[in-house]
Amino acid sequence: MTRHTTKSVAITGASSGIGEATARRLAADGHRVLLGARRTDRLERLVEEITEEGGTASFQRLDVTDAADTRAFVDAAVRAYGRIDALVNNAGLMPLSPLAALRTEEWDRMIDVNVRGVLHGIAAALPAMRAQGGGHVVNIASVGAYEVSPTAAVYCATKFAVRAISEGLRQESAGDIRVTLVSPGVTESELAESVSDPEAREAMKTYRAVALPASAIADAIAYALAQPPEVDVNEIVVRPTASAQ
Repeated sequence: MTRHTTKSVAITGASSGIGEATARRLAADGHRVLLGARRTDRLERLVEEITEEGGTASFQRLDVTDAADTRAFVDAAVRAYGRIDALVNNAGLMPLSPLAALRTEEWDRMIDVNVRGVLHGIAAALPAMRAQGGGHVVNIASVGAYEVSPTAAVYCATKFAVRAISEGLRQESAGDIRVTLVSPGVTESELAESVSDPEAREAMKTYRAVALPASAIADAIAYALAQPPEVDVNEIVVRPTASAQ
């Protein structure tokens, strides 16, 4: 980091992929991180590894679809570190399928995690951030927030929603809360493992042939957080160089 100021950062979906990479990067930068996810065994191991490397980290089980659970997560960050300087809303699902497959339960789950989960995070963090005089909300979207592709209609709809929510929060919070939308292209993660539709799963093999390491997205998040208070990095789109999508 060019400008080093220790911050307290809460990260959702921190047990793997972008969330895990972000936890490692921010802790290495000297920030104090609280990690949330449902798989606490992974969180426990990650916290141990970060601590062994000299970082400061703790964890709490988190289901972002539960508003009370998300409030408790933010409260835990404030208890542990005295404040919450940034929230990284990273938890997400991507069970792609054609609309005609009528996988309505998967649609509902994506809406619950990808949209309601982000709103729950914002609702939990805003009061604490405003009480302490400021903060930073980082929402993880996707290139699917800018374009729609077959089998991804509902997933893209959720990411369009995250983009709209982020822009609305930015406009409402000028001078108070900084807001950053980070939209990754194809990135190494477990997202594709949630694809149960055979057609979509096969298409994913080709689509994900060229992928960014999760650390590339963590670097983008670290960059946004490192800017001085008067600089608000609003949108970052990160794609593999060799990808046209």
